This record gives sequence, C-alpha cells and structure tokens, in this order.
Amino acid sequence: MRKATLIFCLLFAGFLQAQVIFHENDLMTIAKAEQDGYAGKLITGNKETSTNYDVKWYRCRWNIDPAIKEISGNVTSLFTPVQQGLDSIMFDLNQALTVDSVIYHLQPVSWNQALDKLAIHFPSSIPPQVADSVTVYYHGVPPDNGFDAFVQSTHNGIPVIWTLSEPYGASDWWPCKNGLTDKADSIDIYIRTPSAYSSASNGILISVSPVGTDKIYHWKHRYPIAAYLVCLAVTNYAQYKQRVPFGADTLLLVNYVYPEDSATASEQTAIVVSMIQLFDSLFGIYPFQNEKYGHAQFGWGGGMEHQTMTFVTSFGFELLAHELAHQWFGNKVTCGTWSDIWLNEGFATYLSGLCYEHLSPFWWKRFREVRVKSIISKPGGSVLCTDTTDVSRLFDSRLSYAKGAMILHQLRWIIGDSAFFAALNNYICDVSLAYGFARTTNLKSHLESSCSRDLTWYFDDWFTGEGFPSYHINWIQSGNTVTFTIGQTQSHPSVSFFEMPVAVAFKNATRDTILRILNTYSGQSFTATIPFTVDSVIFDPDYQMISGNNTVDGIAEQGWRYNLQIFPNPAGGVFTVTFSIDSPGLVTLDLLNTTGDRVLNLMHESCPAGNIKKSFSDGLPAGVYLLKLNWCGKDHFSKLIIFN
Repeated sequence: MRKATLIFCLLFAGFLQAQVIFHENDLMTIAKAEQDGYAGKLITGNKETSTNYDVKWYRCRWNIDPAIKEISGNVTSLFTPVQQGLDSIMFDLNQALTVDSVIYHLQPVSWNQALDKLAIHFPSSIPPQVADSVTVYYHGVPPDNGFDAFVQSTHNGIPVIWTLSEPYGASDWWPCKNGLTDKADSIDIYIRTPSAYSSASNGILISVSPVGTDKIYHWKHRYPIAAYLVCLAVTNYAQYKQRVPFGADTLLLVNYVYPEDSATASEQTAIVVSMIQLFDSLFGIYPFQNEKYGHAQFGWGGGMEHQTMTFVTSFGFELLAHELAHQWFGNKVTCGTWSDIWLNEGFATYLSGLCYEHLSPFWWKRFREVRVKSIISKPGGSVLCTDTTDVSRLFDSRLSYAKGAMILHQLRWIIGDSAFFAALNNYICDVSLAYGFARTTNLKSHLESSCSRDLTWYFDDWFTGEGFPSYHINWIQSGNTVTFTIGQTQSHPSVSFFEMPVAVAFKNATRDTILRILNTYSGQSFTATIPFTVDSVIFDPDYQMISGNNTVDGIAEQGWRYNLQIFPNPAGGVFTVTFSIDSPGLVTLDLLNTTGDRVLNLMHESCPAGNIKKSFSDGLPAGVYLLKLNWCGKDHFSKLIIFN
C-alpha cells in the first residue's frame, strides 16, 4: 500500500500544481483580479443605441470634487444622420442622473428620459450626412447598481474618484452613444476640480487653468474612441514622465500615481519602455503615437485599458504588459460584439506572454503551463461568450483570458511564426478594422490569407467548440525503432476530435529529441528512429497546446508489457480498460482513492495471453482515481478521472 500511495503522489504532482497561482511574477493574477472585480455584477442587457446617426466628437465639461460622489456639467455631441433625415436623436443615460436642459442651436429643445435612454427632439428634420450638434446639461449621483462605473473612495485618507465603464457603464455617468457600433472620431474633456487635486484622462493635457479655488484640466484626444474607453480620475496624484525612443522620435509616457506609492511605481514602470518597443517591433508603432501613453492609479482590482491612459491598481510586470497590449488589441481594433471579447482579453493575455518570451524568457514556459492548467480545470466552456449579460462570464479568466491566449499560441504553433505575425499585422492594420471594430471572422480571414489554409476546422474546435483533448500514448522500443500509438479522448461532446500537430519527447538521462507529429485520428500509430535507448516519453513537454490528463505507457525493451489504456479519460462513469499480457495468468484491477486505499475491485480473474479489453460502469462520484493492474505479482498504475 505504501508503494501505491507513493506512485499516486508522483502522478498527482502535476495535477496539484494546477491549483497554484504563481504570484511572484503575476501569472494569472491580472485575469483573476479582473474577474473578481466584476464578480456579482448584474446587468439587464447590452445597451445599444440607435444606429441612425454617426457620432463624430464629444466635448465634455465635468465638475468633479473627489470628496463628493457626484458629477455635473454638460456634454456636446457632434453627429451626422446616416441614410435618412433625423427628427430626434437618442443617447444612453442612466435615469439616476437628472437632465437640466438640452440646447440645440442656442435654443432649448424638448426631450424625454425613460428606460435609461434620453430622446431629444429637433424642431425640424436634419438631412442625412449633414453635421450638427446638441448639448445636454445634467447632474446627479451615478448609481450604485452593482457595477462600479463611477466610484468615490479614498487612498491613504485622501478622496479619489475614478471611472470604469467596461462593458456597459459609460451611460451611468455621462450621456453618450454606448455600445460597439460607433466610435467618436475625437473628444475634448474639461475637468474642473479643487486646486488640491489633479485629473487624468484620455489624450494629451492641453492646459491647466485656474478658476477661483479650482483648476480646469483640458484633455484632448484626436483618435477614434469607443464610449467605454473614455475615462477620468481625480485625486492628489504625484506625477512623473518617461520617454520611449523610436529612432529619431519619442513617445511621451506619463504616470499619475498615489504619492504614497510613487517610489515603487517609478521603479516598476521603467520596464514599460521596453514593452512598448517590443510591441512596436511586432505589431507596428504605438497606435496613439501623436499623443501619449499613461498610467493612472485607482483602487479597483486589476486594471482597465482606457485609451492612452490605463488605470492600474499596482505595477506588476504582467499587469502593465496586459493593459499596454490593449492599446493595439482592444483599443485600436475593438471587439465588435462582447461575445468576441477574447479579441480584447485573449490578445492582451497572449501579448503579456510575449513580454515574458522576449524580456524575461525564464518565465515564458511557465506562462503557458499556468494557462493550460487553468483551462483544463473544467471540462467545458467555449471562448465564444454566449451570455454577454453575465460580466463574470465575459471576464472569465479561464475562457476569455487563458483559453483565448492559448488558442492564439496554438495557431502560431500550427501555421508558424512568419504567417502568424504577418496575419496579426495585417489584421491590426486593415483599414476596415483599424480604429474601428472587428469580429472573430475578420481575424480568421487574415490568418487564412497569411497561411493559405482553411482554418474553419480550427475555429470550430477551439473557438465555438468546448473542452480539450486528452492524449494516451503507448510506446515500445526495439533497437533504434520506437513504435507508438496516440489515442485521444475529449472532455466535452461538442468536439469529436481535435486534429492537431503534437509534440512528443523521447529521452534518457543524457539524450533527448522531440518529434512534431500531425495527429489526425485516435489510435494513429507512428514509427520513428531514435538512436539511443529511451527510458521515458513525455507528451507536449513545452506546453505548446491545450491538453490535459494525458497518459504515457510503454517500455524500452522487448518482453512482458501491459500497454494499459483507459478510454475515455476523463470518463463520465463508463470506461473501457485495455491491456496486453505475454502469458496466461491472474489479473487484478483495482481502483484506488487519493490516499492509495482500494475503493473498488473491478476485476479478479485468469486471463489468456494477448490483448484484453474490459468495460466498466462503476457509478463512482466525480473525482480523480488511480487504476492499479496486477499480473504475476507486478503492478502498473494509470490515472483515471471521473466527471458526472
């Protein structure tokens, strides 16, 4: 029993490691923090305003005192009707905010507010494609509706107000066209606040003007921007600047941090210079190069990639890389529907991995390992988000972040670096997508064009399909010839087989080699020449792909063998065991629990030499077990996972 327990512990070492979050280098903490921050938020649906007008520009004048949770001011919207004339216009605005008046051509006009929509009625129809504007004056306390779009808090006893509008919260604090159908071409933001405080926002700071005991900060942004990426933060920020060199040019990098954290922040944000240069080399120049990139500290878990001014709670390597990456993937090209949120979060997660690969390579393999182990912690779940009213699902760290990142890495593994990075550059620079919106089909088209292959099968399996494959390898060596068979089971019935190139490593104490093999069906056999005696075989040693609960069985010399296999594994309570013995004898099959105790005897009978196949329906509770096979006093073990 002690022997069985020891072997069981060795088999479980990798499984238990999946439960560990590697805090020292921020691995998975960004996704976890953001998911926790959104946990429990309730929304009633995707707020999409009418598409009968195109918003061109916002001018926002806001009065903010961080000691008081309140906002007042006015927002002017420049717009053009599309296709047909416009008698009225609709903005999103939460009913908790009070509209004081609406001014059109210097005159008040009628309006009505209902169901978080603000309808403004014009005295005459505005012709299509004719630019016009309207100004909404309003005030109020943004609602505490379970989603922290507008937060008043403190740090070190000092008041602070910040905003975080993703995905649907912009209209909780300002009248706008909320949703993923239209970006304003530009925006001007004026923030009036008591002189003791400073403000952070989008674009570049044009002026700071004293007005009595207050100051007005004017921020100007001249790039297309989605409503959820508009931001403000006000407190007693300490400020410092950096410069990112690009040949003869430089990018301004500004930082607004809490004074009590300024020493730590200035040390940790230094790495961002190298990150920006890396992304520039891989994906083209920083998308908002004519303005700036910045950080503003706030008190929410994780970070928020507001355009040109990321909000962060701290300054860890991966958090900074993740939010910076969004400026390319999420801000320059924004997901066109929240069901495609992986185009934002999966990309940002993968690009943070690329920062490990290029700037801190020791952690690159560990990055992939942690993601894979997160993905396989549950048997189902697609990267496609099928419930966009559930923010916990939208920001699911396992699916939108980890699996989204790893299906990108698998694409790189399948089509090669040259085609992969060419496709991403073409995608990010596509004139129909750049500074606009994209869907997964747009990315797929660029990948297919780059590699000259149809990737429908891949997106069917990995984007809309659920789960992951488990591989089962049996091998034997004779001389320099290794023969091995690859079996596959799937954790979820939505995918019948994952056709993938797989990596199999053959090694001994002094030598090793890795073979890359295209596995096209379960039970596929291969023969390879390995010019040394193999003592172990390892499936996917570098975590190039998503898989879990893999097993390898075999021996290096001819003779007695088990070739023990379990199909399917994980199993839904019914499974088949196959094995081989070289001579007749008594065979015992037992299931052991996590402490090595016998849970169930499956088989105790004499068997003839050759291949044996037995099926079992055990009714066991979900969990992880060890299958122990004994023949002629010899034991062999294999892990079995049951899910019901």
